[in-house]
Amino acid sequence: YRYALGYVNKNNSCRSHKVLRLIDDYIYLAVNHAPENRFSWYEIYDIETYLWTTLDVPPILEDIVLSACNSGYKLDDHIICFDFTSERVGPLLRLPFCAGLHDYVTLSCVREEKLAALLTHNESNPYEFEIWITTKIEYEKVSWSKILEMDTGPLADRPIAFTHESFFVDEEKNVSMGFDDLNRHTVNIIGEAGYFIELDLGVPVADINCGARRPHLCPYVPSSVQIKQPPGGKRKRKTILEKRQYDQNMLRLAAFIKRTKQEENKWRKRVRVGLKKKTIFEA
Repeated sequence: YRYALGYVNKNNSCRSHKVLRLIDDYIYLAVNHAPENRFSWYEIYDIETYLWTTLDVPPILEDIVLSACNSGYKLDDHIICFDFTSERVGPLLRLPFCAGLHDYVTLSCVREEKLAALLTHNESNPYEFEIWITTKIEYEKVSWSKILEMDTGPLADRPIAFTHESFFVDEEKNVSMGFDDLNRHTVNIIGEAGYFIELDLGVPVADINCGARRPHLCPYVPSSVQIKQPPGGKRKRKTILEKRQYDQNMLRLAAFIKRTKQEENKWRKRVRVGLKKKTIFEA
């Protein structure tokens, strides 16, 4: 599962929080991407009412990035916004640039209400990157402003832009910060006029030997919110139809997991046959 936390403004001082939960996956080892090789399921949980609701969402969402009132999903040169008030997915919204096939695009939150997009020109010049920030982001509309553009070639013997996971942006000082792509205990700080600092944390943030993912940089200071617990600790389904949909989706999920294992076994068999033929040929 993937999760996104959002809210609905009830008044100036009160927010009603909701949780978006989704599965949108396909069997990448399958020979084709037929419908039976893909599984999608979107639900939203209302913390105030303790109710789960299944959403009718097209299966095209990828790479979740959280912002407080919207969830941004990158799809090629577009993003998609999810509106927690109407509980709907908006149309495709273009990013402020056209990325090349081998370019890197990374999204990050700015405080709680904005998104930042970083483009690394890996195709033409991997030392060059640009950062854009939203000036307006809504369900069906987004506008951007470029806050930083830089060629880091004169500063280092290898690219130092942040192409993985996350980065932090100070929009007032036009400074960006992120973990070094190859060094998990170093944070790079980059700003205007060739400003560049390598900050050594002393110890790696993530242990490579334990298979940990790249470290994630929180782009704003989180705050604690008390989440109401449902009476008896049980979360409810809204209607009988909702309960029926849940049971059907659980059966579909079980079938998808079973098919995934079958395709993995087929792939392993093809690999073993290929290695055997290669051994006979070399002999």
